[in-house]
Amino acid sequence: MKLWIAGKWCDGTPREIKNPFNQTGAGIVHDANSAQVEEALETSEKAFRKFTKTSRFTRSRLLALMAEGLKKNRSPLVAEIINQAGKPFAAADVEVTRAIGTFTIASEEAKRIGGDMTPIDIDAGGKPFSPALSYWVGRGPVFGISPFNFPLNLAAHKVAPALAAGVSIILKPPPQAPGPAIILGKIFEEAVKEGSLDEIPLGTLQILNCSNELAERAATDPRIQILSFTGSAKVGWHLQSKAVGKKIILELGGNAAVIVNEDADLKRAASRCAVGSFTYSGQVCISVQRIFVHEKVRNEFTNLFLKEVEKLQIGDPSNKDTIIGPVIDSGAAVRIKSWIDESVKNGAKILFGGKNEGNVLFPTILTNTKASDKVVCEEVFGPVVVLESFGEFSEAVGKVNDSKYGLQAGVFTDSAKLIHEATTHLEVGGIIINEIPMFRADNMPYGGIKESGLGREGVKFTMEEFCERRTVITWNG
Repeated sequence: MKLWIAGKWCDGTPREIKNPFNQTGAGIVHDANSAQVEEALETSEKAFRKFTKTSRFTRSRLLALMAEGLKKNRSPLVAEIINQAGKPFAAADVEVTRAIGTFTIASEEAKRIGGDMTPIDIDAGGKPFSPALSYWVGRGPVFGISPFNFPLNLAAHKVAPALAAGVSIILKPPPQAPGPAIILGKIFEEAVKEGSLDEIPLGTLQILNCSNELAERAATDPRIQILSFTGSAKVGWHLQSKAVGKKIILELGGNAAVIVNEDADLKRAASRCAVGSFTYSGQVCISVQRIFVHEKVRNEFTNLFLKEVEKLQIGDPSNKDTIIGPVIDSGAAVRIKSWIDESVKNGAKILFGGKNEGNVLFPTILTNTKASDKVVCEEVFGPVVVLESFGEFSEAVGKVNDSKYGLQAGVFTDSAKLIHEATTHLEVGGIIINEIPMFRADNMPYGGIKESGLGREGVKFTMEEFCERRTVITWNG
């Protein structure tokens, strides 16, 4: 897995990747050195100057060809996601489908991005028929950092909007699972060449595996105008403090909550919460981590929830029936297990699970937790969920809001009054009614508040983040 820099495949410092499930070799990746990072930065600035002048038609065609390339490469992409990220087969296959959709949406949005008109003759100094026309123009080169848990589609959410908006991008893939991004680089190269899109510089997209130190240097370089980061809150806010003067988009962590009211369809809520809590071992920033159930239906919901969790198959992610595979590495497994043990020591009770076999943690349900327990107030990013009860709905809202994060929340109720209360008072970026918070359509505005990040993703919205408005006024007389 070589580096894609300045329109050519380059050797770097080789490094072996391990399969999270069985620790076998999952490939050799090449990491860039300082000189190669410098070459990538210089190339990206030059490519931007040319690429930003291409037509919407050309960008749209490029993106459509890349969507087709993803379809043709479905099998190797699924295999890389399973082998390097440890994602179960079904979830890996869905991720490829979503990435195809992300590029297809971007192909369509590339044609639509435009602007609007503002009348300026609304006061005595204005002139009739002299409107202000504002339109979107690319801000400049992007440095994108994507995480291991969606090594293809979260890369797509940076690359596709950049190409649609007419800006160049350097993508740093996750060190644990760079393979899907490398394949994406090959798909880009083939699309440009096979589509005879000679006006598009091959340096418009570069794939740069490198150390965190070199990544920080690139992210803070003055030639980079936009930093788009998806990952941990700690790293994201650190980079934001260093990347002064740049447009910053941060998609960070969360400890997503679900409220289950007494009028909810409890069977459906239990089934959906089981999926939302434990799919891909909870390694999704909007996985269900906290469940608050009305005290009148707590016992019934708990029994239903336990039955649903018992159905989830655990084991080898290459097995098509597996739902819960390994966490990404032994460090994550040790950390998550220590958080569970710490909560139990503080008085929590284990309703299910609580053990692990290597990097595979069994789905764990805790109750009687404290607000200060890490499994409650931090992002577990593992197969752990906390189940507690509430009396009044406002109490549940308060429990959800008692968090430094604010990404998404789910609410199960048919009460219009309570839906209004939830949508008015929940402190999150997205509220999903009668569904788990682990839902994201690739065209919707997506992002959080508080320590969950800055800005919004979703193809159209990311394009706007990567652009600036340019206002033009033609003065008539």
